[in-house]
Amino acid sequence: MRHDPEINPPGNRRPSLEILREGLLAALPICMGYLPIGMALGVLAMQAGLPPAWIGLMSVLVFAGSAQFIAVAMLAAGASAPAIVLTTLVVNFRHVLMSSALAVPLRGVRRRFLLLFAYGITDESFAVNMTRFRTGGWDRWRALVVHHAANLTWIIATIIGALAGSLIPRGAFGIDYALPAMFIALLALQLRGRIFLLTALIAGATAILWKVLIPGGSYIVGAAIVAATSGFLLRRRRESR
Repeated sequence: MRHDPEINPPGNRRPSLEILREGLLAALPICMGYLPIGMALGVLAMQAGLPPAWIGLMSVLVFAGSAQFIAVAMLAAGASAPAIVLTTLVVNFRHVLMSSALAVPLRGVRRRFLLLFAYGITDESFAVNMTRFRTGGWDRWRALVVHHAANLTWIIATIIGALAGSLIPRGAFGIDYALPAMFIALLALQLRGRIFLLTALIAGATAILWKVLIPGGSYIVGAAIVAATSGFLLRRRRESR
């Protein structure tokens, strides 16, 4: 096995208290953000009919906030299992790109470690670790601590939210609107230019027309594919000009 000096420096081949401390400090902002969002997911999933044990199992097996929110929304809307699986697959496909980027600073690392490492990749942990890999003084063990500190926080937060959700009557405090409101907020943060706005409009129009013309829950998958393809073509056309 080839060791990269930056990834496997002498004396840092096994986690230590210093590595654990630095990894936890780097993961702290992520964990603080995951607590309210994870609890919100737990409440919404409970309202959609999932028991706390299933919600915790979902977080363990999937660990992808946006995909979990979409899955909960589709469950509440009565979508079929194939539609939910396909939609979450499309949404999570970005993890392939993030994993490819992280493969560069993690070259030469054993596959068993990579399996454990890949499980914890999210948008937030990817951003933190890639930034620190580029600035130097960061290794695979610290990155692994970031991943699994965030992972554990997310699982605990969703279970707490599920337990709290069992105490909240359905529809109380406007909880039915919480999921659409969250997605509207996430959409607003992405509208950083004309192409993003046009892509969002294409997604909305496609979803409405698809829902009217084709019964079932396939409109979510169809709108996602049509909008993503349209956004890519629009951006490519702009760059060619």
